[in-house]
Amino acid sequence: MFFNKKIDKAAQLLTSNPNRTYWQEVSYRFGKNRIAIWALRFLYVILFIALAADFIANDKPLVCSLDKQIHFPIFHGYGVKMGIAKWEDRFVTRNWNEHNYDWAVFPPIPYSPTSMDKRNRNYVGPFDEQHNTKSIQYRHWMGTDELGRDVASGMIHGTRIAVSVGIIAMSIASLIGIFFGALAGYWGDHKLRLSIGAIVANLIGLVMAVFYAFVARSYQISVMAKEGSLMGALLGSFAIFVLVILIANALGWILGKLPLFSKRVTIPADILVMRLIEVINSIPALLLILSIVAITKPSVFNVMVIIGFISWTGIARFVRAELLRVRNLEYIEAAQAMGFSESRIVLRHALPNALTPVLIAIAFGVASAILTESFLSFLSVGVSAEQVTWGSLLNLARGNFEAWWLALFPGVAIFITVTIFNLIGEGLTDALDPRLKH
Repeated sequence: MFFNKKIDKAAQLLTSNPNRTYWQEVSYRFGKNRIAIWALRFLYVILFIALAADFIANDKPLVCSLDKQIHFPIFHGYGVKMGIAKWEDRFVTRNWNEHNYDWAVFPPIPYSPTSMDKRNRNYVGPFDEQHNTKSIQYRHWMGTDELGRDVASGMIHGTRIAVSVGIIAMSIASLIGIFFGALAGYWGDHKLRLSIGAIVANLIGLVMAVFYAFVARSYQISVMAKEGSLMGALLGSFAIFVLVILIANALGWILGKLPLFSKRVTIPADILVMRLIEVINSIPALLLILSIVAITKPSVFNVMVIIGFISWTGIARFVRAELLRVRNLEYIEAAQAMGFSESRIVLRHALPNALTPVLIAIAFGVASAILTESFLSFLSVGVSAEQVTWGSLLNLARGNFEAWWLALFPGVAIFITVTIFNLIGEGLTDALDPRLKH
């Protein structure tokens, strides 16, 4: 009887619910992996810390009353960064802890990553005696560095940088990888035919799009990144890039109507993309990053872009492999028989069904991007000196081996974050594998 019960239970586990959609089935399978679920919960905590960093660790009050007027300095600071507000002179000439508030509510950690406590300089540890702290809230719970900067505040704001680098770098890599993977996988070597006018216009447009969206705006993007407006800068650059590409395509369509540029040429997309991938993969990634970083201005944004531009090859190969399978399925042939355009078939029918492996690649890629940024910060390469990151905190530990807290806390944070993304990636691998039944 016991043996029969075990057989029945195994049969239930191996039987999928036919009423579930594909993604409901994937969610169910992912939910059966308890380790992956706990990793996802920890990821939610990390994302919350990254988003709420200014409200967790900051030398500005959350809300305060000064001269009978209520102020919200952190929210006002966002307005200043966006250019829609200005600081009063008294807030510019004096530190935030020097005002005579009627009352004030400070964040749990009343220090910013760059604020210096001169009374607790020269590597004060978490358990050491700390001088002239106003209350227990002003204690440096993770110690200080040589300049008296609070390590806990640096860890909180370093979380935002680490998550931003991972997500933005892999977003760039995903856009590039999906584009080239679709070209190689769906059109192959014989289906992509373009007019000479479209080829010339798109080549020129691509160069101009990269220049105007990123190169010409590099200084502005760096300044906005330091002011905390990195997302706005990236959205502006992306909008410019898309606009230039659309204009180039419009010009290419017009040129394609002219007799001189109307001849259509077959583009061997698969061969070109695969050879490009082989060239990029043949160069050691770390050597390539260090070479590019050495000739660019130190900036977190530059690090994100560089990591994104060298991490797309794996995504492109996944998309290509899936589209080689999908393009021969019956529903694609039906769409072609109905006269749908190739672009519509790719965007609305083929590509959505080929993006499943991309989720796995992105999960592992985010972990790799965080490790790469931490390594570069540890070497003091690619990131500006005033930027506090987990890697820069680790670098400070080299100056004083007795300051164990400068190595322990950022090292543990990097280990936990990378492990979380790897566990989520493994969970997605199992959940998306159609050969596995749960």
